[in-house]
Amino acid sequence: MIEASTPELSGRDSSQRLRKGSALLAIGFGGGIAGVLDLTQALILFSARVPFSIAAGLLGPDTARQGGAGTYILGVLLHFFIACSFAAAYYGVSRRLRFLVEHPLVCGLIYGILVELVMDLAVLPLSALHSAGPYELHDLLLGIGVHMVTVGLPIAYSVRRFGR
Repeated sequence: MIEASTPELSGRDSSQRLRKGSALLAIGFGGGIAGVLDLTQALILFSARVPFSIAAGLLGPDTARQGGAGTYILGVLLHFFIACSFAAAYYGVSRRLRFLVEHPLVCGLIYGILVELVMDLAVLPLSALHSAGPYELHDLLLGIGVHMVTVGLPIAYSVRRFGR
């Protein structure tokens, strides 16, 4: 009788579970890739000071402006926390709404729109920045387009790949 506790079988079984059905991998990869892509585009489009602006959402604009390396690192960590939170939300909802896993292209693009709208209409107004617009159409459309590609797609495809 072969038991599943033999090293060869249990090792293969656990690595297969990591590849196919791991919430942590789905959320970690999705949030990590989305975080890297989104932060990279923000640094290119705006400036290397973007992490200070992210930290300002928690600390307030005056404190963040005076901050140094610690404030910068806090901004980067907050950015990845937010990206992983959005990945966790997508993963959680995908457990009930299986079409989110089955159609990652369409659902990822739509989720990117939703992420942009949540950030603009809920997160930023409730942050220490109290940013509530008015928003220009060009900026809104740019944000939607960028988040569709840099946030929605990586999260949807990571959940499809790792969260089955």
